[in-house]
Amino acid sequence: MSATAGEKRYTKLTQVQVDQICTKHERFWAAKPGGARAVFAWCDLSGLSLRGRVLMDADFTAAILTDCDMAGVVLDKSNLFCADMQLANLTGASLKRVDLRGACLRGANLSGCDLYEADLREGALALPDKQTGLSYVEISMRTSEASYANLRGANLERSKLSGIQAMKADFTDAVMKQCKLVRANLKQAIMNNVDLAGADLSGADLSGASLKDAVLIKAKTDQWRVDQTDLSGVLTDKPVGTDVKQMPYGEMLHEHAKWVDTMGKAGKPSTFDNADLRALGSIRGLNLTALSAKGAVFYGLDMRGVQLQGAHLEEADLRNCDLRGSDLRGVRMHKARLDGANLEGANLGPLVIGDNRLLPADLREAKLRNVNFTDAQLKHVKLDGADLSRANLENASMNLAQLEHVTCVGLRGQLASTF
Repeated sequence: MSATAGEKRYTKLTQVQVDQICTKHERFWAAKPGGARAVFAWCDLSGLSLRGRVLMDADFTAAILTDCDMAGVVLDKSNLFCADMQLANLTGASLKRVDLRGACLRGANLSGCDLYEADLREGALALPDKQTGLSYVEISMRTSEASYANLRGANLERSKLSGIQAMKADFTDAVMKQCKLVRANLKQAIMNNVDLAGADLSGADLSGASLKDAVLIKAKTDQWRVDQTDLSGVLTDKPVGTDVKQMPYGEMLHEHAKWVDTMGKAGKPSTFDNADLRALGSIRGLNLTALSAKGAVFYGLDMRGVQLQGAHLEEADLRNCDLRGSDLRGVRMHKARLDGANLEGANLGPLVIGDNRLLPADLREAKLRNVNFTDAQLKHVKLDGADLSRANLENASMNLAQLEHVTCVGLRGQLASTF
């Protein structure tokens, strides 16, 4: 059977027909009468809308979804095998564990999309034939393509992208931990600030790409190509600045805690400026009030419940740190990086330093993309010039006026209160 013969199998749908199928699918998942699983296999939905629809476990095998509006759609565990999604709008969509083998995402907008454990490896289309049993529509394997696609801030953790064609695609701020990118074509791709911790980039071609400030901790890079690739600021397993293991950090932290507890009468304050603290693993619950760690690397540390009131953390790297329930009143984080950090329930309110004197937390020009601020106290925080793109502010306390000079594309959640 030829490819031409296969194309005749496509059924062109109208928006009314699509809406009816989607409604039945939603009734199916709600266990209501009249429900049916959505099957769009070999259907042409080009230019139509699936915006905000909940279509988990739907079948889009070989469907044509070019230029579709799919913003916010939920397609978890759906089958999009060899689907054509060129120029589709998938902003903020959820595609967890989706089968995208052989799919075409050329020029698609997947900004803020959740592609956790998605499968974007190569695939081949085939149709049943009465004489031969099975006949390929395309003799050669179809490689998944995402060239020129916008994947800014997308979650691709543990996704399978081996062999993908993603030339000049934009992965800025994407989460790609433990992602499989074996032999991937990423020429001239923009991968600034991408978290590739534990990713497999063996044999990948990143010629001319930009990986500025990317995370490559425990990443496999055997035989990868990085000709004319911008690797400035990349964080690897190699210590940055002073390795904390070469410092008497145990004694220093003990002396600092004593200095805080005795209000300066005993012990002494510690300084970890420009030190790489990743080897500590955890500083959970420690009292490090007024600590100085300017330009220090905290990446991935367990910092739950830590006390850092009035601490100097200017330009520090706190990406992916767990700061749940931490006391950060009056903290100085000017130009610090906290992308992907968890600050659920953290207190970033002002620090009382005297009669009617308040020291607000300073997060001006800080990178706060994809930060979880759920239930956080953010009153009076200085945020001018900060980037809160795709941050979660669910039930956080702050004044909307604080966001006046802030980049806040794709903010999530509803504020608890303003003042």
